[in-house]
Amino acid sequence: MADHIRIERHGAVGVLSIARRERFNSLDVATAQDLRRAGLQLARDRDVRAVILRGDGGVFCSGADLKYIAAGGDGGVDYLSPGARPPRGGYGAVFKQILEYIYSTISEIRRAAKPWLAAVDGPAAAGGLGLAMACDLVIASERSTFEWAYGKTGLTGAESTTFFLPRLVGFRKAMELVLLNPRLTAREALAIGLLTEVTADIDLEARALAVAAHLAEAPTAAIGVAKQLIGRAAGMDRLDGHLDGELVELARIADGPNFAEGLAAFLGRRAPDFGVE
Repeated sequence: MADHIRIERHGAVGVLSIARRERFNSLDVATAQDLRRAGLQLARDRDVRAVILRGDGGVFCSGADLKYIAAGGDGGVDYLSPGARPPRGGYGAVFKQILEYIYSTISEIRRAAKPWLAAVDGPAAAGGLGLAMACDLVIASERSTFEWAYGKTGLTGAESTTFFLPRLVGFRKAMELVLLNPRLTAREALAIGLLTEVTADIDLEARALAVAAHLAEAPTAAIGVAKQLIGRAAGMDRLDGHLDGELVELARIADGPNFAEGLAAFLGRRAPDFGVE
């Protein structure tokens, strides 16, 4: 794996870390590719019986790297130029390059016949929120925050958020989170069903490892079947089709003027001025 994705083993527990703290553990194409590769490796390794997904440096994940997208996907620094312009046709193609790998990772988490646990420390926003919700259990530190966030830049929602939110918190609360976009504390997220438990900041790593080790000692085959049965009852068999539609819609919106304005406002640290599209 590249430096931004790290795998560790603790007996039968695999730990997958996103290690890109200087960019709030956001994902460019290379990091998203390595995340997918690591996810596949841990999901399919029969000696790994439980997996922890985490982020380094007091940040869980902030989703797709908007600075990378603003640069046209070439990893340059065009976004720093006052005269920078969107790539011809908009940003949808660059988004798709990243999201296709994130979507594959999310799909693999749900298909894996073993439990995945998200250990969330610090912000989980946009795609980071989606990755956390895709896991079977979510343990968060007290200082963690949870935010849908897409509306700030004029986007529709992606990385499975529009699939999992109504299933986890119900239709009315999901609409509140999308339309009003509150930044939830860990306790607030626990109260509405986004989390499994909240623990002290200093205890998060130890608690996540203890829970994962307990899961690794359980009958993996039976747990895997139970996970699939409960997933089927919750409509998880429709996940891949929903992700396809989510990607199409986000790419379409990302090619429009409102996202261009939202992205420019995000990079310029100002409020966006969204017009009628």
